Amino acid sequence: MTTQRRQFLAAGAALGAGALLSPLARAQAGGAKKYAGVTLNVSTFSAAYPKFLQQALPEFEALTGAKVNFDAPSFPVYNQRVDLELSTRGAAYDVVNVTFIYSSRWINSGWLTPLDDYLRNPNLTPADFDLNDFLPGARAPETGRDGKLYGVPWTAEALLTASSRFDLVQAAGLEFPDSTDDLLKVLRAVNKKERVAGFVSDNHYGWTFVPYLHAFGGDVFRKAPDDLFPTLDTPEAIAAADYYANLLREFGPDGAVTYTPDQVIQSLKQGRVNFTDQGQLYLAQLGDPATSKTIKTVKFGLVPKGPAGRFPGTAVHGLGIPAGSKNKEAAWAFIAWALSKQTTHKAVLAGYGSPARKSDLELPAFRARQNINGTDLARLAQDSIELASRTGHMKYRTVSVYPQVDQQINKAIELVATKQLSAKQAMQQAQAASIADLKRAGLSL
Repeated sequence: MTTQRRQFLAAGAALGAGALLSPLARAQAGGAKKYAGVTLNVSTFSAAYPKFLQQALPEFEALTGAKVNFDAPSFPVYNQRVDLELSTRGAAYDVVNVTFIYSSRWINSGWLTPLDDYLRNPNLTPADFDLNDFLPGARAPETGRDGKLYGVPWTAEALLTASSRFDLVQAAGLEFPDSTDDLLKVLRAVNKKERVAGFVSDNHYGWTFVPYLHAFGGDVFRKAPDDLFPTLDTPEAIAAADYYANLLREFGPDGAVTYTPDQVIQSLKQGRVNFTDQGQLYLAQLGDPATSKTIKTVKFGLVPKGPAGRFPGTAVHGLGIPAGSKNKEAAWAFIAWALSKQTTHKAVLAGYGSPARKSDLELPAFRARQNINGTDLARLAQDSIELASRTGHMKYRTVSVYPQVDQQINKAIELVATKQLSAKQAMQQAQAASIADLKRAGLSL
């Protein structure tokens, strides 16, 4: 028996036998299985929650009679396959992950099925499914221009700021930095103290740098998702690139531009680097008493605000039904089970760390794991997600061509941080290359 399977069974036991008999189970008990003979093809990218669902599939199949083929390739492979299949309105998939960076394209092209009618039907959706229990900020990216819902969120993650050696900040008589000016002041005071470098970030700068781009008043596109003309060479974008690259150059460890997310977290857990911006799933590892040497000195906060305000990075993924599916009702039964309170609660009790339901966020077991050295990591993430929902600044990441621009941003920040180009030169180069890439992708700019 695998570790995940044991966790699933243990979590189920913790909820109690009554909770395990979900409304879907009660509806099916004592009669013929409604979806006997149906085979559902489900596909997501490989991640913690999909792996959990794969372990739990026997429960759904026993309740409904349906059989499930569950495919979970790597993130880029998944997106390539599903984007092509949805664009042809094919019937290969019945349930898919509504990928955040493609959600605008997939939803507003009519390639997914609106879920409102299923949600309103008491014969298909149990009363305690409670759509309003999902964070509004997580539902927003799954909603089309028509106001209808096309995906039910299973994860909602936010980019936050962490200081692994906040004791050094306190010793300097300073507070946790709230603004970009504050961050510079703090880093200048603590950099290299006790041989601890000041700052490092994951070198996926199309994710970690963009909150600073927004904070300085810049943007990736003129007005995503409708106007996708890149805006990487504006004065605001150049100023943001200069500021951010300087953080890496002046305060980073040797080889700062090569750091992956895992390397960033390991450096903070070991106390070799003080500050970073990273998703809360990674940052939660700093609270592991078995591996983190900085568990008693760590502090977390929102990403810093700049002259234009605060714009945390967020990522939301959901489950949806392709327009071409031939088994839509059974597909909805799968989503209603996979994202029911019963299933998501079991996942959280088994250790899943990025839920989209408010009730999951309030589970005592989850709150205890997320409260690290006096900081409520989950609350910071929730506040960030709701802020992003109000401002709409994450729309840049919901368009299918963002990956092309993402790569140009990565190159630009590295070139500036390593002094190969000035910020102006690097961002002008990124602008020109992005325009060329988008034209090759078929956009008329």
